[in-house]
Amino acid sequence: MIPILTAFEQSPDRGRGLARDMRVRWALEEVGQPYDVRLVSFTEMKEAAHRALHPFGQIPTYEEGDLALFESGAIVFHIAARHAGLLPPHSDANARARAIAWMFAALSTVEPPIVEREQASHVERDKPWHDERLPLLEDRIRGRLDELSRRLGDADWLDGGFSAGDLMMVMVLRRLEGSGLLEKYRNLSAYVARGQARPAYKRAFAAQLAVFTGKPPTA
Repeated sequence: MIPILTAFEQSPDRGRGLARDMRVRWALEEVGQPYDVRLVSFTEMKEAAHRALHPFGQIPTYEEGDLALFESGAIVFHIAARHAGLLPPHSDANARARAIAWMFAALSTVEPPIVEREQASHVERDKPWHDERLPLLEDRIRGRLDELSRRLGDADWLDGGFSAGDLMMVMVLRRLEGSGLLEKYRNLSAYVARGQARPAYKRAFAAQLAVFTGKPPTA
Protein backbone atom coordinates (compact mmCIF):
# COMPACT_ATOMS: atom_id res chain seq x y z
CA MET A 1 0.00 0.00 0.00
CA ILE A 2 1.36 3.40 -0.98
CA PRO A 3 1.48 5.79 2.01
CA ILE A 4 -0.07 9.25 1.79
CA LEU A 5 1.77 12.27 3.12
CA THR A 6 0.20 15.67 3.76
CA ALA A 7 2.10 18.85 2.93
CA PHE A 8 1.50 22.58 2.63
CA GLU A 9 -0.52 23.69 -0.37
CA GLN A 10 1.34 27.01 -0.12
CA SER A 11 4.80 26.47 1.34
CA PRO A 12 5.73 29.21 3.85
CA ASP A 13 9.42 28.68 3.04
CA ARG A 14 8.82 29.20 -0.70
CA GLY A 15 9.98 25.70 -1.50
CA ARG A 16 13.36 25.88 0.24
CA GLY A 17 12.93 22.40 1.69
CA LEU A 18 12.49 23.48 5.31
CA ALA A 19 8.87 22.45 5.86
CA ARG A 20 8.78 19.28 7.91
CA ASP A 21 7.24 17.12 5.21
CA MET A 22 10.72 17.33 3.60
CA ARG A 23 12.07 15.06 6.33
CA VAL A 24 9.50 12.42 5.55
CA ARG A 25 9.94 12.77 1.79
CA TRP A 26 13.70 12.28 2.21
CA ALA A 27 13.22 9.21 4.38
CA LEU A 28 10.84 7.64 1.86
CA GLU A 29 13.25 8.37 -0.98
CA GLU A 30 16.15 6.84 0.95
CA VAL A 31 14.33 3.54 1.40
CA GLY A 32 12.84 3.53 -2.10
CA GLN A 33 9.22 3.67 -0.94
CA PRO A 34 6.79 5.34 -3.40
CA TYR A 35 4.34 7.74 -1.80
CA ASP A 36 1.48 10.06 -2.63
CA VAL A 37 1.06 13.61 -1.34
CA ARG A 38 -2.17 15.35 -0.39
CA LEU A 39 -1.76 19.11 -0.25
CA VAL A 40 -3.71 21.01 2.42
CA SER A 41 -4.39 24.70 2.85
CA PHE A 42 -3.89 26.57 6.12
CA THR A 43 -7.66 26.57 6.56
CA GLU A 44 -7.99 22.83 5.94
CA MET A 45 -5.21 22.12 8.45
CA LYS A 46 -7.41 23.47 11.24
CA GLU A 47 -10.59 21.66 10.21
CA ALA A 48 -11.91 18.52 11.88
CA ALA A 49 -10.94 16.13 9.09
CA HIS A 50 -7.27 17.06 9.32
CA ARG A 51 -7.28 17.35 13.10
CA ALA A 52 -8.44 13.74 13.21
CA LEU A 53 -5.02 12.94 11.74
CA HIS A 54 -3.03 15.65 13.51
CA PRO A 55 -4.60 16.95 16.74
CA PHE A 56 -2.52 20.13 16.60
CA GLY A 57 -3.54 21.03 13.06
CA GLN A 58 -0.10 20.88 11.46
CA ILE A 59 1.76 18.96 8.77
CA PRO A 60 2.99 16.40 7.97
CA THR A 61 0.69 13.48 8.54
CA TYR A 62 1.22 9.96 7.25
CA GLU A 63 -1.46 7.45 6.33
CA GLU A 64 -0.76 3.84 5.46
CA GLY A 65 -3.75 1.51 5.48
CA ASP A 66 -5.36 1.83 8.90
CA LEU A 67 -2.30 3.54 10.37
CA ALA A 68 -2.29 7.33 10.76
CA LEU A 69 0.73 9.11 12.23
CA PHE A 70 1.70 12.70 12.96
CA GLU A 71 5.00 14.35 14.01
CA SER A 72 7.85 14.14 11.51
CA GLY A 73 10.18 12.37 13.93
CA ALA A 74 7.68 9.63 14.66
CA ILE A 75 6.95 9.19 10.96
CA VAL A 76 10.62 8.97 10.01
CA PHE A 77 11.21 6.48 12.82
CA HIS A 78 8.32 4.35 11.56
CA ILE A 79 9.74 4.40 8.03
CA ALA A 80 13.24 3.58 9.26
CA ALA A 81 11.99 0.71 11.42
CA ARG A 82 9.90 -0.79 8.63
CA HIS A 83 12.36 -0.49 5.74
CA ALA A 84 16.07 -1.20 5.39
CA GLY A 85 18.42 1.69 4.75
CA LEU A 86 17.96 4.20 7.57
CA LEU A 87 18.93 2.20 10.65
CA PRO A 88 21.65 -0.37 11.28
CA PRO A 89 20.37 -3.98 11.14
CA HIS A 90 18.72 -5.60 14.15
CA SER A 91 21.81 -7.79 14.45
CA ASP A 92 23.73 -4.68 15.57
CA ALA A 93 21.33 -3.61 18.28
CA ASN A 94 23.73 -1.15 19.90
CA ALA A 95 24.40 0.76 16.68
CA ARG A 96 20.68 0.80 15.95
CA ALA A 97 19.96 2.25 19.39
CA ARG A 98 22.62 4.93 18.92
CA ALA A 99 21.14 5.98 15.57
CA ILE A 100 17.74 6.34 17.23
CA ALA A 101 19.33 8.37 20.02
CA TRP A 102 20.69 10.80 17.43
CA MET A 103 17.19 11.22 16.02
CA PHE A 104 15.99 12.28 19.48
CA ALA A 105 19.04 14.52 19.96
CA ALA A 106 18.29 16.37 16.72
CA LEU A 107 14.68 17.02 17.69
CA SER A 108 14.93 17.46 21.46
CA THR A 109 18.36 19.04 22.01
CA VAL A 110 19.56 20.80 18.87
CA GLU A 111 16.33 21.98 17.22
CA PRO A 112 14.52 23.78 20.11
CA PRO A 113 16.87 26.80 20.41
CA ILE A 114 17.03 27.08 16.62
CA VAL A 115 13.25 27.21 16.33
CA GLU A 116 13.05 29.63 19.27
CA ARG A 117 15.42 31.97 17.44
CA GLU A 118 13.27 31.72 14.31
CA GLN A 119 10.14 32.54 16.24
CA ALA A 120 11.79 35.47 18.00
CA SER A 121 12.85 36.91 14.66
CA HIS A 122 9.34 36.56 13.24
CA VAL A 123 7.03 37.53 16.10
CA GLU A 124 9.18 39.52 18.55
CA ARG A 125 11.15 41.76 16.21
CA ASP A 126 9.21 44.87 17.25
CA LYS A 127 9.33 44.09 20.97
CA PRO A 128 11.59 46.19 23.20
CA TRP A 129 13.43 43.12 24.46
CA HIS A 130 14.21 41.62 21.05
CA ASP A 131 17.67 43.15 20.59
CA GLU A 132 18.79 41.90 23.99
CA ARG A 133 17.18 38.47 23.73
CA LEU A 134 18.48 37.50 20.30
CA PRO A 135 22.18 37.27 21.33
CA LEU A 136 21.16 35.05 24.24
CA LEU A 137 19.34 32.69 21.90
CA GLU A 138 22.26 32.63 19.51
CA ASP A 139 24.64 31.83 22.37
CA ARG A 140 22.48 28.81 23.21
CA ILE A 141 22.66 27.66 19.61
CA ARG A 142 26.43 28.12 19.49
CA GLY A 143 26.72 26.01 22.62
CA ARG A 144 24.90 23.15 20.93
CA LEU A 145 26.88 23.58 17.72
CA ASP A 146 30.14 23.55 19.68
CA GLU A 147 29.19 20.24 21.27
CA LEU A 148 27.95 18.70 18.04
CA SER A 149 31.02 19.84 16.13
CA ARG A 150 33.34 18.28 18.70
CA ARG A 151 31.43 15.00 18.57
CA LEU A 152 31.35 14.83 14.77
CA GLY A 153 35.01 15.76 14.38
CA ASP A 154 36.17 14.88 10.88
CA ALA A 155 33.80 11.92 10.47
CA ASP A 156 31.34 11.82 7.60
CA TRP A 157 28.34 10.85 9.76
CA LEU A 158 27.45 10.86 13.43
CA ASP A 159 27.89 7.16 14.14
CA GLY A 160 29.35 5.06 11.35
CA GLY A 161 27.22 5.03 8.21
CA PHE A 162 24.44 7.41 7.27
CA SER A 163 21.28 6.86 9.32
CA ALA A 164 17.94 8.39 10.21
CA GLY A 165 19.84 10.24 12.94
CA ASP A 166 21.88 12.04 10.30
CA LEU A 167 18.78 12.71 8.21
CA MET A 168 17.07 14.45 11.11
CA MET A 169 20.20 16.32 12.19
CA VAL A 170 20.94 17.62 8.69
CA MET A 171 17.37 18.87 8.36
CA VAL A 172 17.55 20.61 11.75
CA LEU A 173 20.88 22.28 10.93
CA ARG A 174 19.51 23.47 7.59
CA ARG A 175 17.21 25.76 9.53
CA LEU A 176 20.29 27.88 10.30
CA GLU A 177 20.98 28.68 6.65
CA GLY A 178 21.56 32.38 6.20
CA SER A 179 21.99 33.03 9.93
CA GLY A 180 25.79 33.07 9.81
CA LEU A 181 25.90 30.65 12.74
CA LEU A 182 26.48 27.32 11.02
CA GLU A 183 29.06 28.66 8.57
CA LYS A 184 31.58 29.12 11.38
CA TYR A 185 31.75 25.34 11.83
CA ARG A 186 33.50 23.91 8.79
CA ASN A 187 32.84 20.29 9.69
CA LEU A 188 29.13 20.89 10.32
CA SER A 189 28.75 22.85 7.09
CA ALA A 190 30.44 20.01 5.21
CA TYR A 191 28.21 17.52 7.03
CA VAL A 192 25.07 19.30 5.87
CA ALA A 193 26.45 19.51 2.34
CA ARG A 194 27.05 15.74 2.32
CA GLY A 195 23.44 15.17 3.29
CA GLN A 196 22.20 17.50 0.57
CA ALA A 197 24.38 15.74 -1.99
CA ARG A 198 22.62 12.41 -1.47
CA PRO A 199 20.45 11.46 -4.46
CA ALA A 200 17.47 10.73 -2.21
CA TYR A 201 17.70 14.22 -0.69
CA LYS A 202 17.82 15.80 -4.15
CA ARG A 203 14.71 13.90 -5.25
CA ALA A 204 12.83 14.91 -2.10
CA PHE A 205 13.88 18.55 -2.43
CA ALA A 206 12.82 18.67 -6.08
CA ALA A 207 9.42 17.21 -5.20
CA GLN A 208 8.82 19.75 -2.45
CA LEU A 209 10.05 22.64 -4.59
CA ALA A 210 7.66 21.61 -7.36
CA VAL A 211 4.73 22.31 -5.05
CA PHE A 212 5.81 25.95 -4.84
CA THR A 213 6.89 26.45 -8.45
CA GLY A 214 4.05 24.46 -10.01
CA LYS A 215 6.60 22.77 -12.28
CA PRO A 216 7.15 19.00 -12.16
CA PRO A 217 10.53 17.97 -10.71
CA THR A 218 13.19 17.17 -13.28
CA ALA A 219 14.78 13.74 -13.32
